[in-house]
Amino acid sequence: MTEPARRVRMSASDRRESILAAATEVFAEVGYLRGKTAAVAQRVGVSEPVVFQNFGTKAVLFAAVVDRAADHVCRLLDRTAASAAPVTGLLETMLDPAHLDHVHSAGSVGAIFADAAALTDEPEIEAAARRSTQRFARSLAELLERGRAGGELRPDLDVEAAAWWLLSLVASQKLRRRTAAEPAAVEAGLAASTLEFLLGHRDAREPA
Repeated sequence: MTEPARRVRMSASDRRESILAAATEVFAEVGYLRGKTAAVAQRVGVSEPVVFQNFGTKAVLFAAVVDRAADHVCRLLDRTAASAAPVTGLLETMLDPAHLDHVHSAGSVGAIFADAAALTDEPEIEAAARRSTQRFARSLAELLERGRAGGELRPDLDVEAAAWWLLSLVASQKLRRRTAAEPAAVEAGLAASTLEFLLGHRDAREPA
């Protein structure tokens, strides 16, 4: 008679990471207000008290989700900044209307950041949103600096201001989609104008 397989006990760090991964999925899909810690626990396969034992409150859990998602995005930006990949290509992708639609769609990491920015009555979440945005701005400024130093972008570009400008454009896309009479035309025009400015009025397809 074979013995039943023993259940492997997770380490504390692995348990915490599994909860964060499940919480990221839940909050990205339905948002912070509708997201339930019970749903997070169910996805991990633990009881709801285990979630609270690890994070204390739902707000602290969501703040940790924001920080974790920011880690992921900044690693991607930092790797790109350290690579030889054209900066203009990344900017074209970042500003592409279809990409911005995806960033704001339910289930995406971008939905978590948009949600966090709106939750100003939750101190832990507001602080996490501020930290993540500042980190994005720093990483994006480093990327823009590589583009400026390498001759892809205009030589007089203020990379810090440009980084915040780009983040603002991304964050406000949802507003434009809801209010502009012809949102598709507005998005296309903004993308083209922004690239034209960053490149110093050179065509985005023209080699540096």
